[in-house]
Amino acid sequence: MDERRLRQLFLISVILKGIDALIEVIGGLALAFVSLRQISTLAGWLTRGELVEDPHDVIANALLHFAKTFSISSKDFYAYYLASHGAIKLIMVAGLLANRKWAYPFGLVVMGLFIAYQLYEYAHTFSIGMLLLTLFDVVVVWLIWHEYGLVRARRATTAR
Repeated sequence: MDERRLRQLFLISVILKGIDALIEVIGGLALAFVSLRQISTLAGWLTRGELVEDPHDVIANALLHFAKTFSISSKDFYAYYLASHGAIKLIMVAGLLANRKWAYPFGLVVMGLFIAYQLYEYAHTFSIGMLLLTLFDVVVVWLIWHEYGLVRARRATTAR
């Protein structure tokens, strides 16, 4: 694959991480400001049609059960986790898109920590979604590493 295509893949993957980060920040902030009652009401509204159709629907019942057993401490944890996780990724994405030298090692460390945590979670849940997210993040790490090598080479050439 040529360097132009790799650069495009790098930019697309970083932009996708930025969109994901923005959604996480918004979701975390929203979660911080909603009540447990509102969460339960939303889950009821989302599952109502499915449960009328099939009262034993596993996913709808699981969502409803989750919403009804969701605690204040869980809500606060997830709100903080989503908002902080998203904010860290937004900083990384902004630095990478601005071609800041610090952003490449920062991105590698941040993504490496996220991958380690995701693998830990996968070991407990065996979630296909978590595995796919982790594989995507491994590709992003490789793209950041590759781009960082190019940036260092360009800077070394222009410094001479």
